[in-house]
Amino acid sequence: MTKKKKKKKELASGVCEELKKIYPESVCALEYEGEPWRLLVMARLSAQCTDARVNIVSRTLFERFPTLEAMAEGELSEIEEIVRPCGLFRTKAASIKEACISIRDDFGGRVPDTMDELLSLSGVGRKIANLILGDIYGKGGIVADTHCIRICGRLGFYPEEQKDPLKTERIMSELLPAEEQSDFCHRIVQFGRDFCSARSPKCGECPLSHLCPKGENPQKITERFV
Repeated sequence: MTKKKKKKKELASGVCEELKKIYPESVCALEYEGEPWRLLVMARLSAQCTDARVNIVSRTLFERFPTLEAMAEGELSEIEEIVRPCGLFRTKAASIKEACISIRDDFGGRVPDTMDELLSLSGVGRKIANLILGDIYGKGGIVADTHCIRICGRLGFYPEEQKDPLKTERIMSELLPAEEQSDFCHRIVQFGRDFCSARSPKCGECPLSHLCPKGENPQKITERFV
């Protein structure tokens, strides 16, 4: 391991421990209850939509379609109407129905537990797959959403201009142990909302300022990963 990578792993460990102090409970912003397929559906609805809205819409959706079978057999037009407030409702409704059919018919009613199998489901990309692998199966996975990408860049794990989700996933997966990855991602989302927003980060109040290049003595920044 290079000296530079060792320092980044130490930084990742430090950030992880500080986030645990700030947020002792690691909570998924999607208020998921019940069977795993529901979390997958909610994650699909969250694309370009707030988690808060998804939580509200999902209550109605799961009241109407309480089981995997009910969702798979549901009328597409009715699913569309319920999920309309989440945006992209036609695309989301179609992929939700198709994914539920596939889980039922191809996987015996069980949400698959491998990346390749999850990616075979309609509407499921790596972000959703990693969420399922981490939260449902405890296998770890970096959910490279906008908060994770932005904050990890600001903390110096990679250049801030890097906005590629796959690159973020690969970099952070090497720096954090699998058992910490899921909780880290949930905490980083809450941290982004509370302190490190995109437009107006609260650097003066930031509890991670001692670990962040923006909070360091400028002379130290250039030495950080040399």
